[in-house]
Amino acid sequence: MFDTLTGRFEAAFSKLRGKGRLSEADVDEALQEIRVALIEADVNLDVVTSLTERIRRRAVGEELSGALNPAQQVVKIVLSELTTTLGGEQLSITYAPKPPTVIMLAGLQGAGKTTNAAKLAQWFLRQGRSPLLVGADLQRPAALEQLRTLADRVGVPVFSHPRNPVKAASASLSEAARTGRDVVIVDTAGRLAVDTEMMDQARRISKAVQPHYTFLVVDSTVGSDAVNTAKAFHDTLELDGVILTKLDGDARGGAALSVKEVVGRPIAFASVGEKLEDFEPFHPDRLASRILGMGDVETLIDKAEAAFEAEQAEEAATRLLEGSFTFDDFLSTMQQVLGMGNLRSIMSMMPGMSQQLRGADIDESRITRITGMIHSMTTAERAQPDIIDSSRRQRIAAGSGCRPSDVKALVDQFKQMRSMMKGFGDPGGGKRRTAMSRSGASRQLGRSKSKRRGSGGRTTPKGPQPVPKVPLTLPGLEKGDWPGFN
Repeated sequence: MFDTLTGRFEAAFSKLRGKGRLSEADVDEALQEIRVALIEADVNLDVVTSLTERIRRRAVGEELSGALNPAQQVVKIVLSELTTTLGGEQLSITYAPKPPTVIMLAGLQGAGKTTNAAKLAQWFLRQGRSPLLVGADLQRPAALEQLRTLADRVGVPVFSHPRNPVKAASASLSEAARTGRDVVIVDTAGRLAVDTEMMDQARRISKAVQPHYTFLVVDSTVGSDAVNTAKAFHDTLELDGVILTKLDGDARGGAALSVKEVVGRPIAFASVGEKLEDFEPFHPDRLASRILGMGDVETLIDKAEAAFEAEQAEEAATRLLEGSFTFDDFLSTMQQVLGMGNLRSIMSMMPGMSQQLRGADIDESRITRITGMIHSMTTAERAQPDIIDSSRRQRIAAGSGCRPSDVKALVDQFKQMRSMMKGFGDPGGGKRRTAMSRSGASRQLGRSKSKRRGSGGRTTPKGPQPVPKVPLTLPGLEKGDWPGFN
């Protein structure tokens, strides 16, 4: 979403690189670029003025840090003020001492309330809570059925009333107490535009359930118009926060940068994709870092920790370094990476990647083709790619709907990657083989013996392979020859 904005910020900062000192003229020139970038991103004009004035006041008034050059100093100031504009700190959910904790969702039709109600329910499940979804949107056809379908996928119950949304919301509290549910999420009706009837219904539902949190679901693609909608709802419902949807889209990002400063309520959660898993608490500092092209390592780590099994990942890394990494390991790792989200989003979190990704075509369908080719291989072929000859390539290609040349390219790239990584694990080579290399050779011999005993052609035992724990040695220093330390 923020690719264009990031590019304009980078252009502004690049003009400051190489300068020996930071003058007012330099600051004004950079701020002019930043101001144009924010306006093009459809950020509210008052927010643009306030943000640039704060940046200028600090950049002109502060003395340069001895460790930073002028460009870095401006980046530091802009990062700080951008984080403040986005909300400053993450909103922390506090649960009611007497359950249930009631969450009410409001917003216009099409913003994604129903989908995000299910996403929010799944997030609470991951926090160890027991949510109940309440269908109080009886205006839109099939809204309740949509909610039930999504709830089935998440694994939470749905409560509703056939005719009265206010009664549905009110009775859900008793239902939650009866069934032991400690979080109630009320999905209310929306309209194509703010109107009196919708606001009156939302007000009556809020009075009936007395929500602990009222979140407005905002479509981030509508730009600064989202701010006007948020103000109208806040005047009626006293919002506690905002859920921004479609942050993975192509919109300019004005809503994300405007809503907190104009409405005075933080962004609580962000929907960053179509899948139910693409939903996360909003971190102002992390988004500010991504907007400035600095990546988001913390979110990347969070996603990796959620997607990867630590022990399994460690075993795969060990086999990769010792040269025994198989296509099965590769497939398992690839599936775990995809569990973190779409590839463009993941790569954009890596520092310095935003500029390289701009305009790049990331074809995730290639992953599907690679998966098909690996699944078309036999167990022996996945374990020992060297045995894949011309006839085997033709069979694999036919089974996966690809060309033999595609299979050859995959196998060649895999073997090249494995050889390269083995070089990292065994940098000495030749006579300087480590104990890990020797243990790998021993296992290879053991696999050959197993095959001769008639194990059906399997080259590796089924399941994870045990990895011996061996001491790490450096080439030429195996016997403790440490110059200057003996």
